[in-house]
Amino acid sequence: MASKLMKALDVAFGHPRGKVGEFGGRVMAKVNAKAEVHALDVLRPRPDEAVLVVGPGPGVGLRLAGERAARAIGVDPSQVMLDEARTRCADLILAGKVELREGTAARTGQEPASVDAVVAVDNLQLWDNRPAAFHELFRVLKPGGRLVVSVQRWALAVSESDLIAEAGAAGFTDVRTSLQQHGGVLPAAVLLLADVPA
Repeated sequence: MASKLMKALDVAFGHPRGKVGEFGGRVMAKVNAKAEVHALDVLRPRPDEAVLVVGPGPGVGLRLAGERAARAIGVDPSQVMLDEARTRCADLILAGKVELREGTAARTGQEPASVDAVVAVDNLQLWDNRPAAFHELFRVLKPGGRLVVSVQRWALAVSESDLIAEAGAAGFTDVRTSLQQHGGVLPAAVLLLADVPA
């Protein structure tokens, strides 16, 4: 019974696909909204910047990034979530402010030093290879770039000090974490902030 539940949750939220994934996307758009807003507020994208959104899911944070930055690029491995984000950001895509592509934290498809900031909300626990992902995100960030990652504490299988060490090993500096409470139904989230040396 537990394995069936875990499989259903994975289809809805972990690796969304099919109608169940579409339903999961609608739930994520509501439940994660405060965390998405908070992460973008912390990131503070400027109007002249390019922002990479890792795992934008249904596109709530991607839309915010596209409204605040010069350009927002969303990479997600789920075709269902790319479709949801494409619908939510249709006007910004048409205006050339949002771009979507299939990808992951470890395989973004971005050129080296091509974005000013990276944000990821509630998907770090799904990264297949965190050290490789941190290296990739460091690679695509420009000198002086910044990283903001928010993830539910209960979903993490590692400690915050492990995350700090992994990001530091990839080259990030001033890596720090804090606990954030977004209210609503979600428990506290870990917020990881890191910089690329200028």
